[in-house]
Amino acid sequence: MIRRRRWRQSLTPWLYLLPVAGTFLVWVYEPLAQAVWRSFFEWNMLPDTPMTYVGWGNYQNILALPKLWQALRNTALYMFGLLPFAVVAPLAIAIYTQDLPTRWRNLYRGLIFVPMLIAPVVAASVWRWLLDPGHGVVNRALAAFGLGPVAFLSDPRLAIWSIIGITGWKLIGFATLIASAANARINPSLIEAARMDGASGWAIVRHIRLPLLSSTALLLVTMSILLGAQWTFSYINVLTDGGPLGATTNIYYLLWDFGFSSLSVGWSSASAVLLFIGFALLALGLLWLTERVSLHDA
Repeated sequence: MIRRRRWRQSLTPWLYLLPVAGTFLVWVYEPLAQAVWRSFFEWNMLPDTPMTYVGWGNYQNILALPKLWQALRNTALYMFGLLPFAVVAPLAIAIYTQDLPTRWRNLYRGLIFVPMLIAPVVAASVWRWLLDPGHGVVNRALAAFGLGPVAFLSDPRLAIWSIIGITGWKLIGFATLIASAANARINPSLIEAARMDGASGWAIVRHIRLPLLSSTALLLVTMSILLGAQWTFSYINVLTDGGPLGATTNIYYLLWDFGFSSLSVGWSSASAVLLFIGFALLALGLLWLTERVSLHDA
């Protein structure tokens, strides 16, 4: 009887986890297994078309494509280009607005979070109108200073930076709320003790706030690197279609293009597998770095 009771007690937590595990199995791991399997076949998604086994041919063909390497370079640029919006600016805003009165602090947090509430497709449509070279508000404002018109979305040199700026505008509010919540958890006695010892405002930020916010900063870095290029997909799809001349294409858009524009399931699946492996290695490296660098308030 005692052994059975202990067995039930040890089994109970796993029963609570079973629905979550089942969800992951159905929505994450099963599609991943399907992608790995289909990456070795050639198929155009038509039900009456047979799947042809090609082995590693899809991987060889994809790795030989110049636009794959262009997409990878753009993906890296997206990831690191979003760091100022997702890490640097949110931390600065969170730190230097902490001493505002509660009413004003809540007001700015609400205002800065508003872009996050707008659907990406709607936001992209609005930005297309704002950045229009002929009638857009931004170019009209530039014309008032004798500048422009600027082809923000059709100039290969500017298009990717325009996408990064729009995505950063969308995400800065969410990252600021995370940074503000972490900053508010810092023990106030540490700040007061530093002030009593004559520490300046910058010294407090440098030696107390930033070290204690290191885990939050690394979380934001991890999110930006692992999800930054994925966040840009909607804006690329609506505003540039990967152009001009592939200047805004990233690996996520290329994967979608293979699967739904070219109807090449094998190429799309092979791209997804390569994407999964690459980002899994990045995630492991970032987790290791977080464990080694993060400082916590004991």
